[in-house]
Amino acid sequence: FLWDSPNASPDTLAAFRQELRRLGYVEGQNLVIELRWSEGKPERMRDLAEELARLPVDLIVAPTSVYTAAAMAATGTIPIVFLAHADPLRTGHVASLANPGGNVTGVSMMMTETNVKSLELLKEAIPRLARVALLFDPATPSHLPGVDAAVAAGPRLQLTIQPVPASSASAFDEAFAGISRGRAEAVLVLLTPIFIAGARPLAELGMKYRLPTVHGHKDNVTAGGFMSYSPDRPDLWRRGAGYVDSILRGALPGNLAVQQPTKFELVINLKTTKALGLMVPQSLLARADEVIE
Repeated sequence: FLWDSPNASPDTLAAFRQELRRLGYVEGQNLVIELRWSEGKPERMRDLAEELARLPVDLIVAPTSVYTAAAMAATGTIPIVFLAHADPLRTGHVASLANPGGNVTGVSMMMTETNVKSLELLKEAIPRLARVALLFDPATPSHLPGVDAAVAAGPRLQLTIQPVPASSASAFDEAFAGISRGRAEAVLVLLTPIFIAGARPLAELGMKYRLPTVHGHKDNVTAGGFMSYSPDRPDLWRRGAGYVDSILRGALPGNLAVQQPTKFELVINLKTTKALGLMVPQSLLARADEVIE
C-alpha cells in the first residue's frame, strides 16, 4: 500500500480496511499489508514502489495518479489497483475504461470532469466572476488533462482561466503572489497529495489575498477553503477493496473494467464565505451536502 501518510484521509483508509475485513481478509491471519508512506515527499514514491516490487508483494494499491505512475514505473507485472485516480484514461495508465489491459485497474474519480463542474459551481456562487486562477502540480500526471479541460470550459462560462504551477509547499507563497498580481478573483486548486497535505497554508493564503478557493477534497474546506466538489471518497476506496479481492482470487487486472463514481459531495465553508464578504445564493447552499459553520 503506497500512500502519503496515515494522516492523509484517514476515513478513506479506514473504509478500505473495513471492506477488506467484510470480504474475509484479516490482517495477521490471511493478509499482510506492507504500508509505505511518502510523507509529502513526491520524490520518495519511486523508491518506495520499487521496494514493494522487490519484496515482492502480490498486489500494489496505489490510490491516485501520482502513486499509480510510481508503481507502474516499478513493475509491469505485479497487479496495481488505484482507488481514486483522477483520470486513468487521459494519463495513459489504462488502455480503456472497459478493458484496461496491462496490470492496472481500479476506481476513477473523474476529476477532469469534476474540475469543470467545480468551475460551474464557482460561477454560480459568484456570478460576477471573470478570472479564475488554476493551481496545479506539473508532476501530477492527471493535472495536465485537468488544466486543458478547465481552460477549454472557460469561454462557455465566461471565465478566463489562469494556470499557475506549484510543485511543492514551498512554492505556495510565490504562486498566490503571482495569482494576486494576475488579478484573479478566485482559485481552483486541483487535487493532489501535496495540496491536501498543504490544506491549512492554502486556506490561509486564500484569506490573505481575499481569494475564494474551490477544491477537489473536503479536507481543504474543513481547513478553511471556500468550497469543494468531489466524489464520496470513502465509497470509492470501499469499491477499490473489491478489486483487491477479485485479483487475489485470480482475476486479471487488465480484464476488470474501471469503475466511476456515483456519489458526489458539495461542501461549503460558511465561515470562510462570510470572512470573504461573499453572498452565496441560498439555492446553492440548499444543495450542499455539508455546510461548515
